[in-house]
Amino acid sequence: MFDPIKKFARAFRAPTTQEREMAYLNGSLDRIDLEFRQRQVDRGLFRNR
Repeated sequence: MFDPIKKFARAFRAPTTQEREMAYLNGSLDRIDLEFRQRQVDRGLFRNR
């Protein structure tokens, strides 16, 4: 009964911090860019302050 409502709500939820970090890392162009992005993530680029 609530499955359509759950699917609808899931479609409009905000991505989690982990999902945003992974999307950012997956967008790297090469190894050097990936290492740079990993350092930014380690410094807390996507963390709430």
